[in-house]
Order: sequence, then structure tokens, then C-alpha cells
Amino acid sequence: MGLVKRNPAFRLLFLAGLGSGAGTWLAIVALNVDILDRTGSGLWLAAVNVAAILPSALIGLVGGPLVDRFSRKWLMIGSDVLRVGVFAALPFADGAGAIVALALVAGVGDAFFRPAVLAGTPNLVDADDLPDANYLLQMVQWVTTAGGPLVGGVLVAASGPNLAYVVNAISFGVSALLLTGIRGGRLQSSRAHSRGHWRDVIDGFRLVRTSSPLAVVFVVWNIAIVAMGGINVSEVVLATETLDGGAFGYGLMWCATGVGLVAGGSVFAAVSRRRGVAALYPASIAVFAAGIGVAALAPNVWVAAAAMVVSGLGNGAAVVANVTLVQRGAPDEVRGRAFTVIMSTNFALFGSAMFVAGPLTDAFGARWVWGGCAIVLGVAAVVARAMGRAAALDEQPARASTELAVE
Repeated sequence: MGLVKRNPAFRLLFLAGLGSGAGTWLAIVALNVDILDRTGSGLWLAAVNVAAILPSALIGLVGGPLVDRFSRKWLMIGSDVLRVGVFAALPFADGAGAIVALALVAGVGDAFFRPAVLAGTPNLVDADDLPDANYLLQMVQWVTTAGGPLVGGVLVAASGPNLAYVVNAISFGVSALLLTGIRGGRLQSSRAHSRGHWRDVIDGFRLVRTSSPLAVVFVVWNIAIVAMGGINVSEVVLATETLDGGAFGYGLMWCATGVGLVAGGSVFAAVSRRRGVAALYPASIAVFAAGIGVAALAPNVWVAAAAMVVSGLGNGAAVVANVTLVQRGAPDEVRGRAFTVIMSTNFALFGSAMFVAGPLTDAFGARWVWGGCAIVLGVAAVVARAMGRAAALDEQPARASTELAVE
């Protein structure tokens, strides 16, 4: 936290991310309860959740270059203002269709905010502080993921979803105000000059293919994300039914994962200075795989929870490593589209894996699904090791390609 204290610009970004993240996850409970109360339909419930994440899967395919061409500061502020409007309007929504449409608009704000934050962070901190900065921003995500739904549940239980919507709108407003205190040039050294929108889109994919660190993250994490989709869907079955832990057991495993994530990200930030990313990245994914494998074989929910702390350690370290590798592998002028390309494919594969994991869990049981996911993560670790040997993963950020003109 010393970085937050001594770097005023990063402190504002950190606090804005805290407010924005809390608002995002607080809304999840309110949206789901609201749509379920109005319709009683699982189909509408699925629709509002798909609408919230769909823009993140599509932005990288069509809108990624905007993160490089426009001011990242004002893109983030615009995303927050957009979400203020959405949640201020939700109490007046007169039907399920209107709620889904507004959730889709809010998803657009989410899809631009996160890549802009991650692309701009290397400009705010020294190179040696980058792993710490990434860990702190990711910790905000993990903490708000755990705490936001809890607060949202309390608010919805106390007075219905409208109060949660209002609090959510205020949180995004506070985030926008904090971001106005950051000088725009601190988030962006220069802006990419457009060669035409669709050529810019193609440039983003070419960048991911030709930059070794980006290619490693793209291949390795797209393998790992398939396993994560299966784990997410079948975890509730493993905890409540297979291990007979009930709702308490499910919450225990979720909490254990969170503890591991926070600890793992912290360990990576501390150790990467001495050991380098190249050595830690495959090892972190291997630890992730080992934890999931032990949980698949666990005799009870307590052993499974302990295994989830281990898996969280590896997952947390790998997530911070992913962000750091993308930041180092892409020059500032095109870093935004690098993040959006990778994130969009991750979201697409994650959703597909979740869709497939449901029937597989019904057919074979949660233990077998988790065992298969552990194997997939093991493959990702092996690929990370093999590709990492050939890639300069610990080099500083590359220079912009001469084909990508900048202003």
C-alpha cells in the first residue's frame, strides 16, 4: 500500500477502481433479484446476465482501437457517467425488456473501463512498481467481487432493488469525480493514429500474434479459461451435493478461493522482482492445477476448502502475471487493443465452457469435471513453460511498430 500513499495519481485510480468495482458487483444482486421478482423466469434471468457481459466479449473484436485513439482518462470517465445514467434510470424501468436493455448499456461501460485502466497503469508508476500496481488493482476486483454482492444483498433485502440502484449510481459518480484529478497525459504517452477502423482492428490481432509475451498470454490463458468455466459451473454441485457441504460448504469454498487469490497476487508482486515473470508464470498455473486436482479428490468440504486456498494462490499469481506480461509486451500506443483482444476471446471461451460444463456435470458428476479441469490447467502450465522459454517475458515494453503511426 506504500505505492498508494506515495503516488497521488495512482491513488486516485485505485480509489476510482474501488468505487467502480463495488458498484458493478453490488448491481449483480439487485439486477438478478429485480428481474426474477418481475418475471419468475430463468430465461429472463439468463438474459440479463448475458447482456451484462456480452459487450466485453464483443468490444475487443470491434471497439478495441478506441482505447488507444481516444483519451483513456475521458474514456473511463465516460464509462462511469454512462453507468450513472443506467442505474439512475433502472428504478423507472417498466418491464423486464427495459432492464435487460439497460444492463446491456451498462456492460458497454464495463467493457471499456477495465482495458483503459490496465493500459494506462504503466504510465502512472515506475517499471519496478508495476507488479505491485497490478496486484493492488486486481485486489480491488477480488475484494469487490466478494463484498459487493454481500452489500447488494443487504440493501435489496432491506428496501428492494431501487436503493441498490441509487447507491450504485452514486458509486460510479464518485469514481468519475476521482478520475478528473488525474492529468490525461499521465495515462497515455501518445495516441495511436488511425489507419482506418478495421485496419486498426486487424493491427490489434496482429500485435497479439507477433509479440511473444502477448502470444504467450493469449494461448495459455485461453486454455486455462476453459477450465475456469467448468470449475465455476460445477463448484456449487461439488460443494453442496458431492461433498455434502450444503450452502455453507459452497460459501466456505468461495471464501477460501478469495483468500488464496489475494495471497497469491501479493506473493507474485513480491517475488517477481527477484525471480522474474518467466519463471513464476508456469509455476503459478501448475499450483492452480494442483489445487483443483486435490479438491476433485477431497473426501469432505474442509479438505476441498484448503485445496481452494492453494488453487487461489496459483490463480491469483497467474492473473497478475497476465496483466504484467500484456503491459510489457505492448507499446503504450496500442496497449488498449492488446487488452481488449485478449479479454474478448477470454470472455467468449469462458461463456462457451460454462455452457458445456452444465451438461457434463449432469452426465459425469462434479468430481470428474473438476478432474478434467485440473488436467486442462496442467496442459496450460506446460504450454506456458514451453512458450516462455522462447519468449523474452521479462523484457521491458516493446517499441511501437513502424507500421502503427502515432500522433
